[in-house]
Amino acid sequence: MEQQEFENILNEAALRLTAEARVATFSQSKIFENRVRQILQEVLSDQQIAIDFEPHPYGFPDIAMGEYGVEVKFTTNDTWRSVANSVFEGLRVKGVNYIYVIFGKMGGDPEVKWGKYEDCVMHVRTSHVPRFEVEIGAKQSLFSKMGVAYEEFKEADPEEKMRYVRKYARGRLKQGERLWWLEDESDQQHTLPMQARLYIHLEQKEKRKLRAEAALLCPQIVKSSRSKNKYDDVVLYILTYHGVLCSQARDLFSAGSVALRADGTRGGNYILRALKDIEGEMKQAAQKLDDKLFIEYWGESCVPDERISKWLKKADVYADSWAPSKELFQED
Repeated sequence: MEQQEFENILNEAALRLTAEARVATFSQSKIFENRVRQILQEVLSDQQIAIDFEPHPYGFPDIAMGEYGVEVKFTTNDTWRSVANSVFEGLRVKGVNYIYVIFGKMGGDPEVKWGKYEDCVMHVRTSHVPRFEVEIGAKQSLFSKMGVAYEEFKEADPEEKMRYVRKYARGRLKQGERLWWLEDESDQQHTLPMQARLYIHLEQKEKRKLRAEAALLCPQIVKSSRSKNKYDDVVLYILTYHGVLCSQARDLFSAGSVALRADGTRGGNYILRALKDIEGEMKQAAQKLDDKLFIEYWGESCVPDERISKWLKKADVYADSWAPSKELFQED
């Protein structure tokens, strides 16, 4: 069957489904999906193509017809947009080469439309597993935004797919925002704890470890105390990577409770004193932290043995009235 012939079948199915929806709207997605199967089976009766009415519940696409497939979307709202399948397409039906979307919109004026799958995918939503979003009549496809053809993307391995998705997601970040996810399906090392914890309730050893990691990734903490938002990335890192909430950012570096720990003398550069107190933990963090974090926070890769020297160079740029490279890690 040629693509044009199959698309004519989709036109017929959409017209019939729209007519039925305007008489009595479909109330549930499962009812609508099964009716799509029935009508496609009727329209395809002379093609000798059997449609499976009991497919795998998580198979992609929902309906497989030889080399053609249909993913069924449904909403009771007045919108042509919906969350779709995982970007990994782990349960993709073999042999399906051309995928289309049939979308039943029951809100407003009930209507059913179809579109080519790769044209309808227009966004990726990052939950526990990144999922596509589809929209009938999308102005620009996600694959166009990512600079890769769907045919190429679908054949890529999970790690390569995630590189495209991360690049797309980073390009949409607003100032002060960070990606809370870093891994792909084949790398589950970064997982948030199920329960968030409060920083103030942590053991002192864990507090020092988290402060050291955050300080290393975020050299901008050495900025003047008058600088706004200098602790934003620190708080976001501790929250999104460790599931720990710090309600008072100054508790991490500039409060007396940390700055005066090694030297109880009041006054002076509290940030400097707080950092000197955790130099050992920062060295450990430099050796152990995943390079993906430095790419995320520094914007560049850096080998473990060069991270402290690189941090000092970055910190010198941020510091206003002092030079971290002349005060910190002097024994190295």
